[in-house]
Amino acid sequence: MTWLFQLFGRLPLRLNQVVGAVLGRLAWLASARHRNITRANVGNYARHAKLDDLASLLNQSIVEQGKGMTELAIAWTAPVERLYSLVTACTGWEHVEAAKAGQRPIIFVTPHLGCYDIAGRYVGGRMPVTVLYRSPKQAWLEPIMQSGRVRSGGSTAAADASGVRALLKTLKAGGNILILPDQVPAPEQGGDGVWTDFFGRPAYTMTLLPRIALSTGAAVLFFFAERLPKGAGYHVHIEPTTETFARDKLIAARQTNAMVEKLVAMAPAQYLWGYNRYKPPAGAPPAPDS
Repeated sequence: MTWLFQLFGRLPLRLNQVVGAVLGRLAWLASARHRNITRANVGNYARHAKLDDLASLLNQSIVEQGKGMTELAIAWTAPVERLYSLVTACTGWEHVEAAKAGQRPIIFVTPHLGCYDIAGRYVGGRMPVTVLYRSPKQAWLEPIMQSGRVRSGGSTAAADASGVRALLKTLKAGGNILILPDQVPAPEQGGDGVWTDFFGRPAYTMTLLPRIALSTGAAVLFFFAERLPKGAGYHVHIEPTTETFARDKLIAARQTNAMVEKLVAMAPAQYLWGYNRYKPPAGAPPAPDS
C-alpha cells in the first residue's frame, strides 16, 4: 500500500485526479454508509442554499471526494518545489502580511474543502506552521503523513491535551498554527464542543479555536485550496474572520461554522460531504432538535 500511495504521488496532477475520480465512484458503489452520509449531507446543503440541481452537485461531490483521496499522495510525498508550483493563484495573502507586520501570531484555519493538505503545504512553505492533527485510521499512513507535513520547518501536534499545550506555546512565542475547524470533537479524549447550527442542522462544533484565539490575540485566517478544472492546479483563498470571537462558547462556535459556510459556498462540490459532520460523538450531550 505504501508503494501504491507513493506511485500516486508521482503521477501528473491531472492523471492523479482522473484515478481519484474513478476511486470516488467505486467508493460510492461499494459503501452504503458512505452513500447515505454523502447523499444526506449534500441534500441538506442544497435545501439550505436553495439549489435546484441536487443531482449535479451530488455527482460532482462523488468525483471530488475521490480526487481528494489520491491528491493526498502528492501533498505528502511530492517534492516541495512541485507542491508550490501547483498553486497557480493566491487571493488574500495580504492578510498574512498584515498580521506579521503587526507582529501577531496566526491561526490558519482550513476546513475539509478542496485540497486542504496542499493548502497547508503552501502556507508551510512560506513560514513555519504547527499543525494540529488526528492519526489516520490506516496506521501505515501515519509515518507518510507525518513526514509530509513537517517539511520546510513545520511540526505537528496531536489532537489531545499535550497537543493543545504545544499550540498555545507556539502562539505565545509568536509562531503560527493550523487547525481544521470542522472535525467533530471527541469528549472522551478531552475535546470540548457545543451543538450549534451548520447549514441549518445542529453539529457538534469545537470550542478550541475561539478559545485559543481569544487567549493569545492571534490573527485568525480561514483558507483553502480550490481545485481547478482539468488538473490545472489550485487557487488558494485566504479570508480573515469578519468579527472577533465572542466570549460565549455557543456564539463563538456558531461564528466558526459561519466562516466555514462562507468558504464552502465558494466551491460546494469540493467539500468533504462524506464526512459524518452531524454525528453525536461519545460523551457529548444529546443534540438539540433541528
